[in-house]
Amino acid sequence: MLSLKNVYFFQAGIGILANTSLLVFHIIAIHQFPRPRPTDMITCQLAFVHIVMLLTTLDISLADMSKSLGFPNELKCKVLLYMSRVSRGLSISTTCLLSIVQVITISPSSFFLSRFKHKLTKHVAIAFFCICCFSLCSNSNMIIYTVAHSNRTNLFSVSKYCSLISVNSTVRALFLVLMLSQNIFFVGIMLLSSMYMVIFLCSHQRKSEYLHSMSISPRISPAKQATCTVLVLVSFFVIMYCVDIIISSFSFILWKYEPVVLDIQRMVGNIYATVSPLVFISSDKRIVGILKKVLCMCQTVKELMK
Repeated sequence: MLSLKNVYFFQAGIGILANTSLLVFHIIAIHQFPRPRPTDMITCQLAFVHIVMLLTTLDISLADMSKSLGFPNELKCKVLLYMSRVSRGLSISTTCLLSIVQVITISPSSFFLSRFKHKLTKHVAIAFFCICCFSLCSNSNMIIYTVAHSNRTNLFSVSKYCSLISVNSTVRALFLVLMLSQNIFFVGIMLLSSMYMVIFLCSHQRKSEYLHSMSISPRISPAKQATCTVLVLVSFFVIMYCVDIIISSFSFILWKYEPVVLDIQRMVGNIYATVSPLVFISSDKRIVGILKKVLCMCQTVKELMK
């Protein structure tokens, strides 16, 4: 049990560090390069959402911090669980938005969504504002049903300090259906966009083979590389989401949480938030270039200090 918690905290620490680095690198890249990519803003938003999500799951440390600030237990539980649900909702919706924007970016002029290409940055900001409002409203029930631990027996424990008020099976099933329907909608959009990107990559591969047969050296275009990155992230998210939803739905239906199951579910739910920034950093040549410049500067300073 102790080793499982250590792995969980280590995973959250790596995820927070990686997402913070990704956020800083993209802010630098947006200001340094004259033509930022349409996906840069979404990557920054996704990194920030994952930082909030990972921080809220560290409820033990945040609980101690809130106690030192004098916040009541009830308020602490409502804020932590509400922000956790909102950030998880924003994670899936922002990933869905990233896949849609990538489809628009690579689509030809004949594609019906290509008319948004010229003002994509503006539309991304509006879309992110809309999904933020939607996530804040759709998870507002957490404020009502979240309570601190007490001697009551009809509570559903979701953390060491917090619980949910027991509701009848009809209301519980309604909440489950609403949560699954909105998540299935986002996952469905991601799968459709992934199919389009796979078709695009196959078509691009055939063109590359044709150029290679004509002794023209094919190059991997930035659009193709970005498409591969988004495709990997979407595929990985869908797999981890399916595993997470099976565990959480099973526990939600039974209205019972075991501590080990709680830690495992959090680890599974945080895998995407931990791995996605590493994929972004390793696949972005601009970030790799910034890292090389930083290393060269460090080596120069080290040589001057000798």
